[in-house]
Amino acid sequence: MSDTKNLLVELFVEELPPKALKKLGESFAHTLAESLKAQGLATEHSATTPFASPRRLAAHISAVLPAAPDKAVSQKLMPVSVGLTADGQPTPALLKKLAALGADALALPRLERRPDGKAEALFFDSLVPGAMLAVGLQKALLEALAKLPIPKLMSYQLETGELPGWASVQFVRPAHGLVALHGADLVPVAALGLESRRETHGHRFEAQMDPVVLQHADHYAQQLQDQGAVIASFAARHGEIARQLQAAASKEGLVPIDDAALLDEVTALVERPNVLLGQFEESFLAVPPECLILTMKANQKYFPLLDAAGRLTHKFLIVSNISPDDASAVVGGNERVVRPRLADAKFFFDQDRKKRLADRVAGLDKVVYHGKLGTQGERVERVRAIARAIGSQLGGEALAAKADQAALLAKADLLTDMVGEFPELQGTMGRYYAQHDGLGDDIAFAIEDHYRPRFAGDELPRNEVGTVVALADKLETLVGLFGIGQLPTGDKDPFALRRHALGVVRMLSENSLPLDVDALLKTASPAFGELIADPSAALADFIFDRLAGSLREQGYRAKEVDAVLSLRPQRLGEVAQRLAAVRAFAALPEAPALAAANKRVGNILKKVEGAVEPKVDAALLKEPAEAALAQALAAVKPAADAAFARGDHAASLQSLAALKAPVDAFFDGVMVNADDPALRANRLGLLATLHAAMNRVADLSKLAS
Repeated sequence: MSDTKNLLVELFVEELPPKALKKLGESFAHTLAESLKAQGLATEHSATTPFASPRRLAAHISAVLPAAPDKAVSQKLMPVSVGLTADGQPTPALLKKLAALGADALALPRLERRPDGKAEALFFDSLVPGAMLAVGLQKALLEALAKLPIPKLMSYQLETGELPGWASVQFVRPAHGLVALHGADLVPVAALGLESRRETHGHRFEAQMDPVVLQHADHYAQQLQDQGAVIASFAARHGEIARQLQAAASKEGLVPIDDAALLDEVTALVERPNVLLGQFEESFLAVPPECLILTMKANQKYFPLLDAAGRLTHKFLIVSNISPDDASAVVGGNERVVRPRLADAKFFFDQDRKKRLADRVAGLDKVVYHGKLGTQGERVERVRAIARAIGSQLGGEALAAKADQAALLAKADLLTDMVGEFPELQGTMGRYYAQHDGLGDDIAFAIEDHYRPRFAGDELPRNEVGTVVALADKLETLVGLFGIGQLPTGDKDPFALRRHALGVVRMLSENSLPLDVDALLKTASPAFGELIADPSAALADFIFDRLAGSLREQGYRAKEVDAVLSLRPQRLGEVAQRLAAVRAFAALPEAPALAAANKRVGNILKKVEGAVEPKVDAALLKEPAEAALAQALAAVKPAADAAFARGDHAASLQSLAALKAPVDAFFDGVMVNADDPALRANRLGLLATLHAAMNRVADLSKLAS
């Protein structure tokens, strides 16, 4: 459209919360654009570019109209029988309705009579003027502000002309400027006590001019960069920081640590990034690298540098918000700031090693775990009992003993100074202190790994002892909290029970552990004694629900997942094989008919009172079709059973394809519910035999459409 222009809206504020900035910028731009499109002021082809820096949220939207097109509206008024008298005159009800619409009796000739269901109705057609940009943008702006995912509102007072500080507003941070430009034209809108202008502000210290007077909506980003020393685009700033980090690290022959969350946070903290190189004394490298890395990232937002082998070096990168000619003062200041942090970490590490992990265990009796489940010390004893039981089943007494020792020490590092300062290091520090105490890697790595997997995609425990203790720890949490009724609700899961359940699923399935789910849960419950009710049934449902969701996320179809999991396979390591077998079976031309027949068989058997024994008397096979089915089943079943026994689930299912013709013939020519009780029972027994043979790998009825 020739009269369209690009639109720029900016809200200038005090420093926004860095961890929320990216979402705030995207939400502001998206909501603004969608509202304008809904009002007809922008089209589906209008492109939206979000901007977000520490002190601004902005959006550039292309092809915005100065006024939305007029819109033809047809409004149903009332049935003809209600609106018009017998001689065609308007009734009082119709005149009242027209008056409410801003029309009068002169509009009567414009009313149309159109069918509306079984009767005729009166319709009033009118042309509604399109919204002017100033009006539509005002609505869109207020909507965009209202829908911002603000972590926490703050109240502040406005500086009004007559009574400074009398009026107050609420927003994420105090707002000080509003810009709205349609091309080069100012659009009059207002929000948060501000009226739109064309002036904004650049970098606090390095802007070439203040204010920056914006000439055109399309010049926004370039003017801010040239005159205001600000890269307004979050994405552009993110890319520039990543480029500078890589360039600075490459000069040293090193690699910056890969941390997407840290890069996002730093992008939200600076407006004009300048990456500088700092370093600390190499003697600090005697402290575990996890401690130093966490100190630098969490407290100072630095990027530690690694060598080619992935080892931490004594150098790090600083993302500064200023670019002085001589950066030595900035680098020196940052080095002075980080040194005491690293010294604290070294002090904690040295102090912690003066006391053995085993000597800290008794202190866990004084740490409350849960009001209804006792102390961490009591919890440790439960985890030990569960670990011993699992270890004994998987590896006999030797594995049970190692798992018991690791479980005893697994929570001891919670009482160390280092973990007290950095809770994220629990488990990791336990591993270092266990190695210092002279314990073997089996125990040390198990202490670190018993928290794994901590999140989706996390690595599993490295050794068998770690797997046993990780299983025991997660089962103790699940059984205990389910046992006291502390279940997840909706999107609330304060104890991360869904994550714990997925951890159990991953360890059982990816390691193909020879452990049955139901038996495993029964193993864990006795550790609680009389403290809880046995939650095994509900917890099994919960675990299989998590497994089903995980499989669907991996790309398996819902029908495939339902077919396999409806049988509740106890060895989760077999689930992937069963799914592959079901997928291969479903591709066979015989599959749809067999799945439908299986569903029909299942429905017949469900209606029978009591259990039907899968047994067939050949002497009672009177009809040719039932005899043929029995013979086909007798021929197929041994091969299917043998394939199932050796774990070849695909071959077991595919052998059933030979049953399609006899099954179809059976249902076409045999009455299952015969009058003769003996014949009826025998035919039900034949169907029960068929049903059992078809549903060993999966419930094939779930594949029926």
